[in-house]
Amino acid sequence: MMERAESCQKLYTRLRLWEFPDEYVIEPTDGSSASSLKINRADASMKLIDAIPECSSVRVPKIQTIFGVVGMLKLVAGSYLIVITERECVGSYLGHPIFKVMSLRILPCDHSLKTSSPEQKKVESEFAGLLKVAEKTCGLFFSYDTNLTLSAQRLNDLGDESKLLPLWRQAEPRFLWNNYMLEVLIDNKASLFLDLIRIYFQLSKGALCRQASLIDYYLHRLKGTRMWRRGADPDGYAANFVETEQILQMNGFTASFVQVRGSMPFLWEQIVDLTYKPKFEIVKPEEAPRVAERHFLDLRKKYGSVLAIDLVNTTGGEGRLSEKFASAVQPILSDDLRYIHFDFHKICGHVHFERLSILYDQIADFLDKNGYLLLNDKGEKMKEQLGVVRTNCIDCLDRTNVTQVSPLKLKRYF
Repeated sequence: MMERAESCQKLYTRLRLWEFPDEYVIEPTDGSSASSLKINRADASMKLIDAIPECSSVRVPKIQTIFGVVGMLKLVAGSYLIVITERECVGSYLGHPIFKVMSLRILPCDHSLKTSSPEQKKVESEFAGLLKVAEKTCGLFFSYDTNLTLSAQRLNDLGDESKLLPLWRQAEPRFLWNNYMLEVLIDNKASLFLDLIRIYFQLSKGALCRQASLIDYYLHRLKGTRMWRRGADPDGYAANFVETEQILQMNGFTASFVQVRGSMPFLWEQIVDLTYKPKFEIVKPEEAPRVAERHFLDLRKKYGSVLAIDLVNTTGGEGRLSEKFASAVQPILSDDLRYIHFDFHKICGHVHFERLSILYDQIADFLDKNGYLLLNDKGEKMKEQLGVVRTNCIDCLDRTNVTQVSPLKLKRYF
């Protein structure tokens, strides 16, 4: 039997945080007649309660309004509850309000540190200091009543049974930024307190359409900063993998187009040193075909046909990587998997982005064949996207972004 206990209930949109010396209590205050959540500050254990604990002269709580719970993070010796203290509505996604996290607060449940070893306390202090940075983290977004981890097409394809499930059960784990931190709340039947956090949302309006949304879905596996995360792991998960969706809405119709980008999917790395461009190293080159095959098999299962566009240089270290990429995918190329190399720097330089039309002419047949999602004013599917373009450069930033943004205008395809 599929879980339905919370399916008809919305996530709590406004809560009151009670800070007692020995526990935290989070009370829904948005009109919901629901239980409160109590969290022990010594061991981070939690349970639902029907009434707020009594206050006294020795148990005077601090009280604060919060707007959701990001989750619980366990470090070396203590646990830390992360809550949303400020939010801002930045637009809507398919008719649902979208909020940006403006401020977080880290609530330590670390009284057990008193009995920890000096080494544990030292390491805990270092990690806790890094965690404090998250309190001012920008670029996190959430919704109380729709699932931001799913593209419009995946949302539309949800069956009636799935639509009755709680939002966390509908979520795409690959793109749920706080997936790990939600586990303890879910285990304690407190999922209505939590918010499903994802990264990057942009909204614009113009004469062409009533509303345009650009959404990036970041894979939470093998993510990292420039130069520190490269290639793929042995299971084929590419570093810094991102699914990008553009949604256009006009006259009641909704169109969605999805692309993906990610590091070249085989084992390689870049050892950071004092040089501007550290050298690339290919690790276990004999494993490249197997890792690439796993990566593209997964993409085909999730997106259908795949067109891989490699934008790196043909010379130097980038050239070696490109050659390895091309040779790794060669054995698995088919009608459902194509590979194109386009030397972005050689053809476009730093300013001649209009020359991307050369690439777009080469892939026009793929775009026409695999299409985009189109819903009419009744929400009925008129077209669906059957394949995806996968783009890469080295960092999956500048060259990839320019190449993806241009076809996202989609005038020739909508």
